[in-house]
Amino acid sequence: MSVAVVILNYNGKAFLSKFLPKVISTSPEGVIYVADNGSTDDSIAFVQSEFPQVNLIHSSQNLGYAGGYNFALKQIDAEYYVLMNSDIEPKEHWLSNLLAYFQANPQVAAAQPFILSYQEPHKFEYAGAAGGYWDRYGYAFCRGRIFDTIENQTNQYESALVNWATGACLMVRSSVYWEVGGLDAYFFAHMEEIDLCWRMQRAGYNIAAVSTSEVLHVGGGTLAQGNPQKTYLNFRNNLILLYKNLPTKKRLGILFTRMLLDGLAGVQFLLKGEFKQILAILRAHRDFYGYVFFKKNKENLAAELAKKEVLSYQGSIVWDHFVRKIKLFPALRF
Repeated sequence: MSVAVVILNYNGKAFLSKFLPKVISTSPEGVIYVADNGSTDDSIAFVQSEFPQVNLIHSSQNLGYAGGYNFALKQIDAEYYVLMNSDIEPKEHWLSNLLAYFQANPQVAAAQPFILSYQEPHKFEYAGAAGGYWDRYGYAFCRGRIFDTIENQTNQYESALVNWATGACLMVRSSVYWEVGGLDAYFFAHMEEIDLCWRMQRAGYNIAAVSTSEVLHVGGGTLAQGNPQKTYLNFRNNLILLYKNLPTKKRLGILFTRMLLDGLAGVQFLLKGEFKQILAILRAHRDFYGYVFFKKNKENLAAELAKKEVLSYQGSIVWDHFVRKIKLFPALRF
């Protein structure tokens, strides 16, 4: 039962120095890889010197999260891949418990451990928490995290099927990963794992979050919240996500509503004087149209995958959170 734990690295020597020893010591079931994504620091020399037992894969340029992983995983022969950020500290038995869950649930194609905050270990972490969902307009949220409201981890959630598992620490069956086309490199970064999980479900597989496996995540190691480039990628990729995966009969109406909501977000930024964020949203919409007309991935849009509608939360998480004042996941009506 071969497992490859693959850490994508870009100028992350400090994270590797801090967390790689714990990854090695807690992952006896896996073979550890560092996939360097065109780093300009001395990450490669550092890993070669300090961790000779770790396998190195090197890209000459930064291909982004999606492209970097596709490049690396094509060179690895394993039944399971674990895509792991460099700022992850796993807890004991995290990998063996994930592996046991996969073996007991053959229809599960991807799963995540519960993601806790490295800074506040009693809390869930923003990027994934206890497993993710999207609402009818494509806004992502999690068990344990709705927008910026983050719950304490009090064992209130069990292992369960969810709609998406976080790319911060994502275990996948390699055969299904390639069956659905891998990560979409056009996304570059942000929401590419949601797109992957959506396509896996369209193909008839399940996604899970596993309570018996936990990792700590620093978060924000690449682009901090509020960075205009992060805003651009999130808005652009969210529209592409909907365009690729929604049923044709629903696509136009939902995208139109989503664009109106994006406009309201732009007004909020205007009132705050955050003009770079407004420009990021405008660029996102411009490049979304460019994707639709010039760069769309026809294989993923076509009926190569099962023509199956994937249901998630059918309400509006924006309305529920900001108008109805729902802060905690259990109060939502699925």
